[in-house]
Amino acid sequence: MHFTRSRDLVVAAILGLAAVYLLFQFAYGDLPQLPTLAGATFAVLAAIEAGMALSVRSRVRAGRVRSAVGIARAVALAKASSMAGAFLGGGWAAAFAYVFPRRDELVAAVSDTRAAVVGVVSSALLVAAGLWLEHCCRTPPENQRGTTG
Repeated sequence: MHFTRSRDLVVAAILGLAAVYLLFQFAYGDLPQLPTLAGATFAVLAAIEAGMALSVRSRVRAGRVRSAVGIARAVALAKASSMAGAFLGGGWAAAFAYVFPRRDELVAAVSDTRAAVVGVVSSALLVAAGLWLEHCCRTPPENQRGTTG
């Protein structure tokens, strides 16, 4: 398994952006109003992953890793989180791009704009937390093993 590449995140974000923008273009009037805190779930997940990253980093640096399988699972979670955050971040960005210019003409667009901002910020936090968790799972160079910091 290779570490997450920025181009993978960019492709995921573009796919999310295109899919949601097309959905909004053709069906915005038929969709329910976006809940303002719908995207906040990703902020909660980002906080959990940041805590997990701190734990993993200290165990890896101190050489107290009990199971390589546990670290592999953390890397898989980190990759999945960063990709999901990128895809849905693109989707929230598309929602924002669609509703922001329509705030003066559509009442629902005002609250949907707030929801899109929360979604974009939360998605960015999840991508950052996922990438940091992935970074913390790397084996440190020989001269840093067994030291704390």
